[in-house]
Amino acid sequence: MTAPAPPLRRAAYRFRSMAAQDLAMVRAWQAAPHVQEWWDDDPITLASEDEPAMDQYIVAIDGRPFAYLQCYQQSAYPENGLGAHPLGARGIDQFIGAPDMVGRGHGSVFIRAFLNRMLAAGVPRVLTDPNPANERAIRAYAKAGFCRIGLIDTIDGRALLMIRDNPGLPTTP
Repeated sequence: MTAPAPPLRRAAYRFRSMAAQDLAMVRAWQAAPHVQEWWDDDPITLASEDEPAMDQYIVAIDGRPFAYLQCYQQSAYPENGLGAHPLGARGIDQFIGAPDMVGRGHGSVFIRAFLNRMLAAGVPRVLTDPNPANERAIRAYAKAGFCRIGLIDTIDGRALLMIRDNPGLPTTP
């Protein structure tokens, strides 16, 4: 029997732009069984000038990198099957790479912190599309304020569309 994880203390999560020197670390995380179960097999690459609608971040706490987050302009990827959304809507995908950080409450807290920054900057809607069987991700997104919209078919397969609207802005597509 393993000891319960200590309670999550309030901490400042840092989001820094991913750089070329982060690729080995992120790819090692991506190869971990707890990530491979839900993330596609295509190796993560550094978004470049040919993909200006994608921002990539390394998430750290107390100076320790432990997660990957990508944020994209939904309108730049109309083929992804996520539907019509307000101009300026952003999509996010993320995973906790460090195995010892999984199941400790970090996911929902750092996702909420990231969302709050985007909403404060005027983003009208943030969306995500976890695999419907990925209960851990769905719980984390719900705790971060996302609402379940429904099942959709995407280019990557069946997904659960979840959104979080900016309460101060109109969200009609």
